[in-house]
Amino acid sequence: MPVRTPARRVSVDPQGPVLIEGPVEIVLDDGRVARSDRFVVAVCTCRRSRAYPWCDTSHRCRERGGPPPEDRNPR
Repeated sequence: MPVRTPARRVSVDPQGPVLIEGPVEIVLDDGRVARSDRFVVAVCTCRRSRAYPWCDTSHRCRERGGPPPEDRNPR
């Protein structure tokens, strides 16, 4: 009877990264292998990450203008 390999769980967020239960090895388009031993890995799908292929949350919309949150409530 063949040994069954445990499946990896992958969660896809349309507004963010793909979350994969680790450890993970990703083969990049140039042949290099990126490895993470974390228990959950966020893989960038938008290519805005400075740590590609890992997500660094660069996909999030950033608000500009307005005072910092601590200055919005007068004392």
